[in-house]
Amino acid sequence: MHRISGRWRLTVSARGFATLAPEGKRLPQTYIEKIVQKYAVDLPQGKTVRAGDYVMIRPEHVMSHDNTGPIISKFKSIGATSIHNPKQPVFTLDHDVQNKSEKNLTKYANIEVFARKHGVDFYPAGRGIGHQILVEEGYAFPHTMTVASDSHSNMYGGVGCVGTPIVRTDGAALWATGKTWWQVPRMVKVELKGRLPKGVTGKDVIVALCGTFNKDEVLNAAIEFVGDGIPSLGVDERLAIANMTTEWGALSGVFPVDETLLNWYEGVIQKLETRTFSIPMSLSIPAPPEHPRINRRRLKRIQQSSISSDPDAYYSAHLTFDLSTLVPHVSGPNSVKVSTPLPVLEEQRIPIQKAYLVSCTNSRASDLAAAAEVMKGQFVAPGVEFYVAAASSNVQAESERRGDWDTLVAAGAKVLPAGCGPCIGLGTGLLEEGETGISATNRNYKGRMGHPKAQAYLASPAVVAASAIKGYIASPESLDQAALPAYDGLKVSYSAAPSSLESGTAETVDLVEGFPSVFSGPLLFAPQDNLNTDGIYPGKYTYQDDMTLEQQAKVVMENYDPTFAATVAQLLPAPASTRRAAGEPKLGAVLVAGYNFGTGSSREQAATALKSAGVPIVLAGSFGDIFKRNAINNGLVCMECPELVSDLTEMFAKEGKRGQGGKDGKLTVQPHWTIQVSMTDGTVSVETPEGPRTYHVKPNSYENMAINPIDNPNEDTEFNDILRKHGILPAREEAPRTPTPPPPPSLEESIEGKTPDELAQLAEEEDDSDTERVIEAYRRKRLAEIRTQEKSSIFGEVKPIGRDDYAREVTEASKIDDPLDEEKGLGTGVVIVLYKDGDSASVQLLAQLRVLAKRYPRTKFLSIVGNKCIENYPDRLQPTLILYRGGEVVAQVVSWGKDRVREPQELEALLVVSKVVSMLHRVNEDDVSRSKPKDKDEEDIDSDEDIPSQGPRKGGKSSINKNVRGRTTVEDDDSDFDL
Repeated sequence: MHRISGRWRLTVSARGFATLAPEGKRLPQTYIEKIVQKYAVDLPQGKTVRAGDYVMIRPEHVMSHDNTGPIISKFKSIGATSIHNPKQPVFTLDHDVQNKSEKNLTKYANIEVFARKHGVDFYPAGRGIGHQILVEEGYAFPHTMTVASDSHSNMYGGVGCVGTPIVRTDGAALWATGKTWWQVPRMVKVELKGRLPKGVTGKDVIVALCGTFNKDEVLNAAIEFVGDGIPSLGVDERLAIANMTTEWGALSGVFPVDETLLNWYEGVIQKLETRTFSIPMSLSIPAPPEHPRINRRRLKRIQQSSISSDPDAYYSAHLTFDLSTLVPHVSGPNSVKVSTPLPVLEEQRIPIQKAYLVSCTNSRASDLAAAAEVMKGQFVAPGVEFYVAAASSNVQAESERRGDWDTLVAAGAKVLPAGCGPCIGLGTGLLEEGETGISATNRNYKGRMGHPKAQAYLASPAVVAASAIKGYIASPESLDQAALPAYDGLKVSYSAAPSSLESGTAETVDLVEGFPSVFSGPLLFAPQDNLNTDGIYPGKYTYQDDMTLEQQAKVVMENYDPTFAATVAQLLPAPASTRRAAGEPKLGAVLVAGYNFGTGSSREQAATALKSAGVPIVLAGSFGDIFKRNAINNGLVCMECPELVSDLTEMFAKEGKRGQGGKDGKLTVQPHWTIQVSMTDGTVSVETPEGPRTYHVKPNSYENMAINPIDNPNEDTEFNDILRKHGILPAREEAPRTPTPPPPPSLEESIEGKTPDELAQLAEEEDDSDTERVIEAYRRKRLAEIRTQEKSSIFGEVKPIGRDDYAREVTEASKIDDPLDEEKGLGTGVVIVLYKDGDSASVQLLAQLRVLAKRYPRTKFLSIVGNKCIENYPDRLQPTLILYRGGEVVAQVVSWGKDRVREPQELEALLVVSKVVSMLHRVNEDDVSRSKPKDKDEEDIDSDEDIPSQGPRKGGKSSINKNVRGRTTVEDDDSDFDL
């Protein structure tokens, strides 16, 4: 690990890297510290991980979503060509899923191509929100550590998994090396006592916590929830609370692994074990294979290896919260730091125009059920739009099975696809200027869910549903307010513990040669606490991956102060990119802001946009850790100077108070002061009309700026030059001077002589600059091929059919006795898949069948929704694939998702798959056996191991042709037919 020496006179704590315990003495650890210890790498022997330590971690998984595209670009920019551990990353497309533009669909397709090339687990748009998928699919699991390039990875703490956010540059580093750096946050204990009153939810708990402890009590901390109130909180409530610890300011929020959680996993496993019909001890109808991550073996290990905090573990603070004294709360408007008891707000009858039941916070099956209970027999009020989106396709299927989904739709809810949508300010139904909305999401920052001049409130699903019915913020009719405690009787406490660390000694260090010794320029003051990344860089631009740095600079702070970019541009006489001479101060606007600057989403552009606009340094009371991490990775200097913030607040803030904005409504104050920040001794010199003022910055740990590559290591920037000079980044290779390259070949030249398969392969090569042109050429050639095959009812596709078509196709299949019916142009087999509409496993199975359909063009592939084919189609059955030949069911297999079968006890299931694939091999082989009569020992025979006819055909004979001998394993087809 490279390390840049200090760039100012700073205090070096005795702590910094993982702590070495005195010989024979055990250092106590919290649960989170123990989990981080488990995933820390390259630790010297005897090192004990504790809060404050910088460690290298190799997390279990790293999730990215729509931002996977920019991470791919960073991955390539650092020279990486392969993913260190393809099982570590998980790609989930969830943010901009309503966007059907060619540009966005191409971006999604490129992400999928990259995932397939590198063998990364990939979940397409419509499968659900990434955080929900990680819990559903076991990527987030008790006693593990999983990170995500998204700030709401805290949610994994609801299932005892240490989840924490990383940023895009970290994601690229993790793909390339499997590890990244992390500073273990300070530990805070939050003790929940008692039980929630009826009608009060986990959402009310976290909304009240955010509004009650709103003075940075948990800022940049790791929270451990404890107390006798924990067992009464269901897992869905824990997930909601952990999810919004992000808005509270924490980097992680973890619940204990207790009986409630273990019983929940037991129920999940039981559902997985009964997701297909099976007969115990039967080879003919086997049980589905074990889920690769959520299974009894893994759960048993958790039960047998209990991990908990040591009794004498150190916490920097201890909060208590009596659940029994809580009433429903509402957050806002436009701030999670403001929460109001619902009875108080209801008296004001605040009208709403939009209501939302979406997001990874409160769109699980239990949330949809709570809203449906409120809306049963009711209708959305006139003038109100009520939007609903499930957290995942699995959640929606469960809600549909229970009848809750239909209840919401019947009441007037407008359905959106499973994804982030309005929560991130993308897609349909955003708040317009002057409108008010109430949402079950996690953020109501100004402008996040629509127009900056709209107002947004947050509440529980039941309150959102009730408000949608009544047309104003209101409580459900079922809520017995007389049985609730007094709304002003909330019992809480807070105590900060004395530091257990030695204060350390001062150390004088020199600057790295070439690093600016002084930052200097006009001072700008943003008199606002909790200025979030949505305010710094609007969400509507976040996934426009082609935004240049110059374009980012023009929209910086747009949601906070639309005039900010123009103000900075007027203050700077020279372009921000002008390089300085050696020894000259680094010139630029110096932004001073309040506390918790950069809280919110982990969008990297919040740092790059400020820097590109001409703000090379930010001073604040404190910083959101995710923003600071992005700043470190991108060379934006961030330093804490509370005394300067205090003086500016007293002079220029409304009523001289924090977080109130500027006098006369000013969002960005120009006091016409000049400021210099010395990097050698941390002195801040301010020139004012009344005379000079001097302050000292509180240094941050900028020695870690070089742990990850800075944005683009090939970029010709001052900071990268310094890193190259000291061997932290490799020397930038000078591009050879070559003549101007010839223009790209024409479309005809690019595709000449290539088959569609070759073009498809060419389109998958990431370094091909003509991908779109190649894809278009592929489409044209493929279409031409299909048109020449008009005698075939299908070629390389899976054709959907209806009930009547189904019977006819089965009849037609029974007539095919010879290997190839030349007149009809059909193969000797017909594959029919029964699937569940909207089911994620069905989506995966159909995608896999399209691969096979292309590979075996002489076999007919058809699909039908199961309940349109079979009376009383069992909802709990997974999609089923059947191969017909000669009027009989030759083989049948049930889809178990995309993960390969590997466990010994599942060899039987592997054999089932091999029967289908082997039969497809056989019926498509163009050899002598097609015309040669069968030998006697090759006749079809019955076997106890064969798969009987199920589902659509009754009484059909079960058989397997012995002519498939020699092909009794999946062999190379595993990669294509990945059940």
